[in-house]
Amino acid sequence: MYSLDRNTYFYLLTLNIHKMAIKNIEIVKTEILSDNWYTLKKLTYQYTKPDGTIQQQSREAYDRGNGAAILLYNTTSQTVILTRQFRIPTYINGNESGMLIEACAGLLDQDSPQDCIRRETEEETGYQIKEAKKIFEAYMSPGSVTEILHFFIAEYTNNMKVSDGGGLEEEEEHIEILELNIQDALQMIDTGEIKDGKTIMLLQYIRLKNIM
Repeated sequence: MYSLDRNTYFYLLTLNIHKMAIKNIEIVKTEILSDNWYTLKKLTYQYTKPDGTIQQQSREAYDRGNGAAILLYNTTSQTVILTRQFRIPTYINGNESGMLIEACAGLLDQDSPQDCIRRETEEETGYQIKEAKKIFEAYMSPGSVTEILHFFIAEYTNNMKVSDGGGLEEEEEHIEILELNIQDALQMIDTGEIKDGKTIMLLQYIRLKNIM
């Protein structure tokens, strides 16, 4: 038995990934199944497998655009700002109240991720931030949804509060703002009170990076 150094390990891993990669991906047919809200497509595509054979498959993909999410935190008070609102998909899949605790988030529309998250932060939480630090981006449900979510963090103080927040009335948003102790928020992951993926990722990032 022998151990590999980190660089050698990742080099061999990369070689293996390339060896397993499919090639010559071609979209053969695109059908629009629904565009009532966003766009649900049925895609028929083919590709060359590593053994040289050609495979054809059909899959559905939901395109709702890309988005951004942010965790506001205060190192002095050891608190974070989260939101709570009704989410119908959770209601029809086991969430009895339909209410979900989440980090502030929204779709980019035509904005940059930075502009989007500043806008959404003020609309949802009432805090006006000038800068937000992007920490990473991720596909949130790559088996069926095209969305890339841009993740941000920003420190807040009480003097940044410029409105009550709660979302936009014209968009029929009814958002409750929560200021939680960071330890309580982390405990709520364990108890199942917080089970939104993006929110868990942001809270764990704050903890792993020893920001709070």
